[in-house]
Amino acid sequence: MNAVNVQVHAETTDQATGLAELYVRHAPGALRLAYLLTAQREQAEDLVQDAFAKLAGRFVHLRKREAFEGYLRRMIVNQFLSHLRRKRVEREYLRREGAARAAGGADPDLGQRDELWNALQRLPERQRAALVLRYYEDLTEHDSAEVLRCSQAALKSLVARGMETLRGMVEQP
Repeated sequence: MNAVNVQVHAETTDQATGLAELYVRHAPGALRLAYLLTAQREQAEDLVQDAFAKLAGRFVHLRKREAFEGYLRRMIVNQFLSHLRRKRVEREYLRREGAARAAGGADPDLGQRDELWNALQRLPERQRAALVLRYYEDLTEHDSAEVLRCSQAALKSLVARGMETLRGMVEQP
């Protein structure tokens, strides 16, 4: 090991030791804060774990070790607020989807979905891949053709033949 590697290894070890000490010292208080915010132990533990994981990458940039506690507290609160925003967006999406589903009618026929899934599995591999890339992955014709390493015309043909075969399989009594 040369002198530069020894110094880098020593600095990395010092940082890991310093972060471990900070974790032992501050984790219990951080967990209390997170629990008071979330009222759920598992979510609180996740918030603290995520905060320390993010701090590990920023630890070298921390100028004052005494500022660590405030920085950790701010990170936990910010993560909690981000979680609340995500939940609000999810609830709004579910509310809109529920209204759209109620207006749209009945739930999809699960038997028909299974029938279509089974028919898709019976297609030749390239036709199945073309259909999945175009309709499930929602790739453009150009991107789908690139993934399959064929021309766009060949992709269109694969999709058309695959759709025709699927229709024939699903419409059979």
